[in-house]
Amino acid sequence: MISGNDLNTLSGLTVYGPNEEKIGKVADVYQSTEGSDGTFVTVSTGLFGSSASFIPLSDARLEGDRLVVPYDKELVKDAPRVEDDEELTAPEEDRLHQHYSNASTLSAPPPPPAADSGHDTSGPNTDEAMTRSEERLQVGTQQVESGRARLRKYVTTSTETVQVPVQKETLAVEREPITDANAGQALDGPAISEEEHEVVLTEERPVVAKEAVPVERVRVGKQVETEQATVSEDVRQEQIDLDESATPPR
Repeated sequence: MISGNDLNTLSGLTVYGPNEEKIGKVADVYQSTEGSDGTFVTVSTGLFGSSASFIPLSDARLEGDRLVVPYDKELVKDAPRVEDDEELTAPEEDRLHQHYSNASTLSAPPPPPAADSGHDTSGPNTDEAMTRSEERLQVGTQQVESGRARLRKYVTTSTETVQVPVQKETLAVEREPITDANAGQALDGPAISEEEHEVVLTEERPVVAKEAVPVERVRVGKQVETEQATVSEDVRQEQIDLDESATPPR
């Protein structure tokens, strides 16, 4: 039951229906203007909270920061509409009460199951033997993304040194005496004269050219490695002890 002192705390609370069904958030609190004790809240239920529905607080209860009502979301969404700028009048209140009273059976708890002998395997309705149960782990695997890798090609520059043999010409002055073999060439010309002979020297120089050639192909593949993973979880076991003190003395 929601008291009058609780009304100021309802705005913004999340409303839940039966079976933990989330209905929406409280937008406003409305009280009847006709003097009755009817109190309602509006809850945003449409897409992105675009629609507001009225819910009576007569059977609602607070559970911490949750407002719990005995109506499911579809019933709330189908409730009669009242424009935001209108007050909640007695006719509007009657329409809302009629809407929710037609579905009052939704809030009635289901009847408890019949306690047949032997149905509860560890309860008071079993036979003379107890059943001991325990929890066992059911372990599986789930594939999740653990990382990503990509190949990236970029250019770096390095200096490469190569030894190249080169040749060059140098001057060498040769002197030979006059002999019978070269006397003819030596005496061919004036006896005394001025003369020049020009010699051209050459040398080799390194010439560098570059070409791009493919050297290898690189790709990224995947391989599967299997390792042992350890999981730990608490499991419960039922234990059965003999209480001899329950046996009356002879």
